[in-house]
Amino acid sequence: MLICDNAIREEGSRKISLIGVFASILSSTFPAVHGSLCVYVNLGEAEGRYQLRLELLRADTMQVIGRGESSIEPSDRMEPTEIVFEMQGLLFEYPGRYEFVLHANNNFVGKKSFRVLKLGQQPGESR
Repeated sequence: MLICDNAIREEGSRKISLIGVFASILSSTFPAVHGSLCVYVNLGEAEGRYQLRLELLRADTMQVIGRGESSIEPSDRMEPTEIVFEMQGLLFEYPGRYEFVLHANNNFVGKKSFRVLKLGQQPGESR
């Protein structure tokens, strides 16, 4: 999984271009609203039909603060399956660690952590 500002799928080649990949969000005030972001997921060896659920959680409380859903049915398990979740209007009440958690058919698949920082705060510093 990668978090980015935008993802573009090219019509002819079907390639996905990820724009502005990042590992932290900066804000000068809290609560902070992040306008939009994309979560790129690349799944290998997927076979059959899957109902995907991507949840955004505050890591310290495990509170779900955002959710996206999609369904896929890969035709060839040997080919990677690429999914892009577009998330808009995410509200971050406090600086801290957050994570996206992916489930397929209600089974945990993986997670991607990131930090929301107060402007001027360094990634390893807590406030």
